[in-house]
This record gives sequence, structure tokens and C-alpha cells, in this order.
Amino acid sequence: MRLLFAGTPEPAVPSLHALLDSDHEVVAVLTRADAPAGRGRRLVPSPVRVAAEEAGLPVLTDTPRGDDFTALLRDLDVDAAPVVAYGHLLRPDVLAVPRHGWINLHFSVLPAWRGAAPVQHAVLAGDEVTGATTFLLDEGMDTGPVLGTTTETVRPSDTSGDLLDRLARSGAHLLVATLDALAAGDLAPQPQPAHGATLAPKITRDDALVRWDDPALAVDRRIRAVTPAPGAFTTLPAAPDEPGPAARLGLGPVRLRPEVTDLAPGQVHATKNTVLVGTATHAVELGTVRPAGKKPMSAADWSRGAGRDVASANATLGGTR
Repeated sequence: MRLLFAGTPEPAVPSLHALLDSDHEVVAVLTRADAPAGRGRRLVPSPVRVAAEEAGLPVLTDTPRGDDFTALLRDLDVDAAPVVAYGHLLRPDVLAVPRHGWINLHFSVLPAWRGAAPVQHAVLAGDEVTGATTFLLDEGMDTGPVLGTTTETVRPSDTSGDLLDRLARSGAHLLVATLDALAAGDLAPQPQPAHGATLAPKITRDDALVRWDDPALAVDRRIRAVTPAPGAFTTLPAAPDEPGPAARLGLGPVRLRPEVTDLAPGQVHATKNTVLVGTATHAVELGTVRPAGKKPMSAADWSRGAGRDVASANATLGGTR
């Protein structure tokens, strides 16, 4: 089949590569326009654009609306438009152009976790199994009929980044298999179940603030869910002689320490090689931390340096309600 591939971030790149290695023909790639990034705010192309240009494919960054875009899409004469994390909503007139429709790869088993952050919410909720779904885009939010699914075990130590990396690879195989079956006429879309729908809205910076008066398991899940982005953080107690906003301390994944139950939520206790923090149930051991304006370091190094006053005083970190 002739395909227009639509995608933007790094997790979409494995699907583009898989389609280029398949029997289908990718005639063009649709991606978001270059966006400012970094301290200099210079314009940076999307990972999909970089991969497409390396493959010598025409790249479209037009906003997908209006008569001009619809005419351009018709001129491409595509049979289907596979989509992976493209980032724009598509209007009915655009959805209607490809003969087999727009085939979206979504990183959950629908109708679970409809929305922008399905992987993060699966980790946050403590799901033991998630997966990926191919489905026909319609005007709703991830509500179209299902074409195929694959499942993936959520490992106890998975961050959202770890899990998304695996789903991007397995989902790429699912996407190719779906298009193969559509081309052969062997696939009929199935309506999503009427029950079991859950929503996965975009993760915000506020979601990344660790709440130490949550149970330890919930603290662990929150930190893993927002790793690598936007990144978990806590706030450090302000010194009495230094008024101003609380400093932030970035946090990497932690280790559960169920044998330590005598620390109050947010209370810090440091030994030579470990930094423990209390929660509503039992302590967790900090792994990597990132003080404001500094590079990531081990929690033990932090407690001996920039964090020694916090650790030595058994102070309480912010983030409790």
C-alpha cells in the first residue's frame, strides 16, 4: 500500500523504520514543525523528521487542516495513513481521504488509558500488564474501532521511559502486521468495548511533585511514572536565614525499604552510603538525585555535600499535604 506516515517524537521512529523495511511504500512523512528547545531556544527538527530525511523521504510540516492540505493529501493518493504520536487532531474531511483511513498506534490496550500519556498512567496506576493497539482514527479521543492489539508486562522496576521503549518496538511490528492484513482484506475493525475506558491526560509538572504522605508503593510508582520526563522532584526545607522559594531536588527511581518504619513522611535519615526518606507506610531509599543547577549524582554524594545540612538535621522534605 501507498502510505503517508504521521509521527513526531522518538517513540514513533521504530514504526517508520519498520514500515520502510516492509512491503509497503512510504511516499511522504507528516510531522510537527521544528520547535524551540534548549537554553538557546533554537529550532530543532522532530526525531521523525530527522529519520525521514535520512531515508530521503519528502517531509510535510503543514498544519493538517484547510482545503490546501486536503488537496495535497489527495494528490499523494495514499491507501492509508499510519499515525504514531503525531500531535495534531485531524478533522473529518482529512480523516476521509485515505482509502483505508488513518491507522493509529496507541500505547495501551484500548479502551484503557485513552489520551496523551497512556504509558505514564499505566505505571502510576500500578498496572501489571499494558500493551499497544492499532485502531481507525475517528473524531473522538482514541475511540475508533480496533484493528489489532499486543500486550506487554510492566516490570516492577520499569520507568515510563523503559516501558515506552519496549512498546515502541513491539508496536512497530503490530502496525506493520495491521497494514499487511488490511492490504490482504483479512481484517475487519471491531468496536471498542463499551466498558473499561480510563483516561490518561497529559502529565504536568505538578504531577511530578512527590507526595511523601502517600504510601511507599505510590511514591515509587509516581517517580517511575514521570521518569525521564518531566522528572520527579521534591522541595528542600528553607534555611531560617534564607527566605525565598523552596529549592527543588530532582529524584530518580527509589528502592523500597519496608523494614524501616520509624521515619515520618518526608523525614530524611542519612547513613554513610544511603539516604532514606519516610512515607505514609515505610521508608524508601533515594537513588540518583539532581540538585537545582547541578548534574545528577548519587543520593549519598549529595548528602555528604550540598545536602549535608538536610541529612544531618533529619529534616523533612516538602511535598506532604
